[in-house]
Amino acid sequence: MKKHWILLSLALVLTAQAQAQNGMVKESLRLKSAILGTEVEYSIYLPAGYDQSNRRYPVLYLLHGYTDDETGWTQFGEAQHIADQTIASGDAPAMLIVMPDAGVSWYVNSADGKVRYEDFFVQELIPHIDASYRTRTAREFRAVAGLSMGGHGSLIMAMKHPDLFVAAAPLSAGIFTEQELTNMPDDDWNHVFGPPYGAGLKGPERLTAHMAQNWILKIVENTGAEALKRVRYYIDCGDGDFLIKGNMALHALLIDKGVPHEFRVRDGEHNWPYWRSALPEVLKFVGESFHR
Repeated sequence: MKKHWILLSLALVLTAQAQAQNGMVKESLRLKSAILGTEVEYSIYLPAGYDQSNRRYPVLYLLHGYTDDETGWTQFGEAQHIADQTIASGDAPAMLIVMPDAGVSWYVNSADGKVRYEDFFVQELIPHIDASYRTRTAREFRAVAGLSMGGHGSLIMAMKHPDLFVAAAPLSAGIFTEQELTNMPDDDWNHVFGPPYGAGLKGPERLTAHMAQNWILKIVENTGAEALKRVRYYIDCGDGDFLIKGNMALHALLIDKGVPHEFRVRDGEHNWPYWRSALPEVLKFVGESFHR
């Protein structure tokens, strides 16, 4: 009987130690946005020990893809499990991970001015997170990453607001060449890009001034190299991904501009197994960016 109790006590101690190494996710919290005129939901990962210390932490904003929401990275991406493992192994520092809902906004302000998501992100979401949690608020401790539409969003935020982010890690980023945009079937354009850029546009009509302001390839063309160099970039896209052409075009443009960046093309497609396999490297990359 005594041996039984010793083994049980040991098991309880080991379980408690394991739990102490795990972070916690608070899912679908609500932020009232004056800019969007509605409540926006977000999920947040708090690393192990957050509630037992006064320490301040760097922050990674992790963005979801088209038609997903603030639960995508936790429900399908296993973000908490991957973050726990990567942090516990010492490959990445403890950090907060914020996962906001962006609907199908593409993380930009819409052409008609009705959905100002970029403004919300910069003017309301980041200040809310910094005020509500123990964050390190300097840009040196803030990074952004995301998949597909969220990969596009991570580049939008980093390239248009280099004063806010030290690193960006787009995965399978939603980047399209001019030919892909102008030749896109009307139904696809209206469904996917109609909300932010205007439905009913055909062919070259789609290359509006508003599109150029938010089109990653055009942003790189029109932005000085020194401004782009303020952010560290990690770009990853599968060789079987339908977005590989746009990602390779971005890679080529950054080479031509002399902007240092990591570029990975791995075996894989546009799916969750690929993005789950990429997340540990993303956490390592942004963790290195937080170091001095």
